[in-house]
Amino acid sequence: MDVAHCYLEGNADAVEFCPHDGYQHVLAASTYTLKEGEQPIRAGSISLFDVNAEKGNLELFHREHTAGIFDIKWSTVGSNVGPLLAQADADGYLRIYSLEGCCNEEKPRGGFLNEVCGEKISSSMCLFLDWNPTATSISVGLSDGSVSITTLAESKIEKLQEWKAHDFELWTSCFDIHQPQLVYTGSDDCKFKCWDMRDNPSRMVFQNSKVHKMGVCCIAKSPTDPNTILTGSYDEYLRVWDLRCISRPVNETSVCLGGGVWRIKHHPFVSGLVLAACMHNGFAIVKIGDEKPEVFEAYGQHGSLAYGADWQRAKLLPGGSTIVATCSFYDRLLRVWRPKSDFCCI
Repeated sequence: MDVAHCYLEGNADAVEFCPHDGYQHVLAASTYTLKEGEQPIRAGSISLFDVNAEKGNLELFHREHTAGIFDIKWSTVGSNVGPLLAQADADGYLRIYSLEGCCNEEKPRGGFLNEVCGEKISSSMCLFLDWNPTATSISVGLSDGSVSITTLAESKIEKLQEWKAHDFELWTSCFDIHQPQLVYTGSDDCKFKCWDMRDNPSRMVFQNSKVHKMGVCCIAKSPTDPNTILTGSYDEYLRVWDLRCISRPVNETSVCLGGGVWRIKHHPFVSGLVLAACMHNGFAIVKIGDEKPEVFEAYGQHGSLAYGADWQRAKLLPGGSTIVATCSFYDRLLRVWRPKSDFCCI
């Protein structure tokens, strides 16, 4: 069921609900727009919205103009910092903003992003970022195939490690939330890799170069099962991996989602439920269980590339569903909706 929608001023590529208590009504949406010419300009923005599903409201309260953005992420919950919003952009910068003047859910809305720090960490483009579980480090995937591990120290970004991980664009990197010394990477070279950061430079734990038929777009470790990790690929498959043999993970099952799997997000409360952005085939909610994964619900109300998707971390609504935000690229459309399915039945 559609709750609300709006059009952004640029091509929409990422949406992220703030996960921190008292700020879960805050939705961030980012854009990337290539302005062609003799000197092409990659422009972008971050827009902050107040989402009230019960009233059907999607209210813009702040916009930050930036370089073209490939990814944004809020700092992880359970750390001593936050809410912080990190940005990976086309100019090779990693920027971190604090959410200021934004009241909690019981007070009037408002607020803005204040840039805490911003550093040019590479001459290549920053394509993806991921916070570690304690929000003390950020991994950044770069367009030259490298991965950079950075830390925020006294309002300054410091590079801890950087190494050439892949042959082509590194579209995704993911800390292992159960073993944070491990980071997973995926690239246009069709390879899925794991690295141990206790060595410097990091030591490769494994690589799989045979299963994905096209580039690896996204990786997501299960928050409830330390032995399960998911990958999504341009080849349209969402794959489930068993990590019990960490040096040689087993691809257990997979499901074809009918479009390149660009993003996957685990449900914040319901184990085994995944939201996927499927590029040319809209969005899907997928059930990951003991048997083969299956599509639980499809959402096709976007008319362009399905890129950004996220669950709201607020409590389950009556009927057991959770609010979802999605965005599509060329039509610049942001939608907030409520799944039809009753998650209590899962």
